[in-house]
Amino acid sequence: MRTSGHAHRCAARVTYALPSSDTSAGWARYLTDAYLTRDCGGDIPRERIEDARLVVSELVTNATRHGAGNCLLRLTAGPGRVTVEVHDNGPAFPALRELRPDDPVLAPESPEALPESGRGIAMVRGLSSRFSVLGEPGNGKTVQAVLAG
Repeated sequence: MRTSGHAHRCAARVTYALPSSDTSAGWARYLTDAYLTRDCGGDIPRERIEDARLVVSELVTNATRHGAGNCLLRLTAGPGRVTVEVHDNGPAFPALRELRPDDPVLAPESPEALPESGRGIAMVRGLSSRFSVLGEPGNGKTVQAVLAG
């Protein structure tokens, strides 16, 4: 809600606990859209919101498929950027492959050129200005993607 004479600012950070379920990615997209659209008062460009929804969907899907139990989704919006963090207690870290500018994941010639699976993290990395995996193997991890620009 806006009040006259006061600039609206979105909450610094929100965290959502999501169950290990096939429906969690859909809920995560909805929550991301609601936070960035409504709670941030229209300050986030629609293109960045769509990128954030895709990143959230990929990371939450990975966490619920490969993690151990529930996951946490943390969103932070600041001047010129949106940070997405997904934490799970799974022991394995995502496999990271080298990305080249001509990588089919970043610029596919056709949908058939894309591999069936394993492209989610590559897409997230392609959309991110900064990407990292934090934690220690065997003790859970947080995958962080910063969308800026």
